[in-house]
Amino acid sequence: MAELGYVGLGTMGGRVALRLLKAGHRVRGYNRTPERARWLVDEGLTLCATPRQVAESSEIVFTMVTNTTALKAVVEGDDGILAGLGPGKFYVDMSTSSPEYSRELSERVRATGGAMLDVPVSGSVSTLEEGRLSLMAGGTREDFEKVLPVLEDIGPTVNYVGSNGQAVLMKIAINLQLAVQMVAFSEGVLLAERGGIVRKTAVEVMLNSVIASPMIKYRCPFVLEMPEEAWFDVNMMQKDMLLALELGRQSNVPLPTTAVTNELLTSARALGLEKKDFAVLFNALEAMAGGSQP
Repeated sequence: MAELGYVGLGTMGGRVALRLLKAGHRVRGYNRTPERARWLVDEGLTLCATPRQVAESSEIVFTMVTNTTALKAVVEGDDGILAGLGPGKFYVDMSTSSPEYSRELSERVRATGGAMLDVPVSGSVSTLEEGRLSLMAGGTREDFEKVLPVLEDIGPTVNYVGSNGQAVLMKIAINLQLAVQMVAFSEGVLLAERGGIVRKTAVEVMLNSVIASPMIKYRCPFVLEMPEEAWFDVNMMQKDMLLALELGRQSNVPLPTTAVTNELLTSARALGLEKKDFAVLFNALEAMAGGSQP
């Protein structure tokens, strides 16, 4: 059993914290909107008033927040995580943020006597709840090995990919493909539907075809029925696409499908769908095709 802290108890972060509680760890947490985390108190989590309090009382403190700006808000300042770290403590960031900022932050953590790993995840709400989430870690190999047993309580597959910031880079390289796959799937469904095939039938056939990646299987049924709570909304996905495009520019790597998909995400936002799961890329394409057909 470890003394753990978790900052950012949203859709994914809250469920990761629950897995850690179920594994027998003591977990203290902080969420910008405490009401959204009250359900975890019933599961044994102790809510704290500030991120600093979480870090001060934890051996390992985790964060999972929406973007680099949100990460800075919980890490920096008198009430931030950095102020609560010290020798022997570990900080594990599971957010998808700027790799450059992640590397800078790791140096600041090291200055406190602590150590940092960036450990974003690959998967969805369903894969997390089923215990099939995969994780990727960046930092020193020594620090990774020390934290690994706790990471394996979150998901069974944990890959070490390199130094600080490299895991975040890997996550961005993965995430750009999620939206691109969603666009290709949506194009295929719309083409079949406009040719007279019932949408439900087209989806079922595609989900049993060679194109059915794990992401296609768990998210693309959303074109039939959207979840009430977005697993990963349009704004969050576009944030990752913009990070990818900037990294591509810096590395001289052309990302043409990423660029086109990013414009379709902008279209979804223009339709007022920014808080919906990014599977509404289907709706954006459908609107461009003249809207739903009788």
